Amino acid sequence: MGKRHYPIYKIVAADSRSPRDGRFIEALGTYNPNLDPIEVKLKEDRVMYWLKVGAQPTDTVRSLLKYEGVTYKLHLQKKGVEEVGVVAKVTEFLEARPGKIQKAKEKKVRRKLSKKAKAGATEETAPATSGETAPAPVTEA
Repeated sequence: MGKRHYPIYKIVAADSRSPRDGRFIEALGTYNPNLDPIEVKLKEDRVMYWLKVGAQPTDTVRSLLKYEGVTYKLHLQKKGVEEVGVVAKVTEFLEARPGKIQKAKEKKVRRKLSKKAKAGATEETAPATSGETAPAPVTEA
């Protein structure tokens, strides 16, 4: 879905035998990676149903479900936690998400800066050659 250079994806339940962009059983939500932070809209009750009956999410959908706390909720329900406890823990998980995202962005910036600093340091410490070059390898024709 979407348009050129602005993709929006559907999250669907599909039979594994149908083609990738072909027929699907049910639309479960959408994923818009163009916004900051990303936007994921899910029909959570239907996603939970499909996961409980054995649907296997793709790697990307699995990470989106983890991001939204759906897999955490499913885990807590399978573990036998009461519904009130599940809601409280999932809410706590979702409230901590913006802080984790900010921390990850800061870490990415720090890595980039340290990488630039290391690259600059190696250029400065490289020995300067006095115009001599290594002999060229001899090859037979």
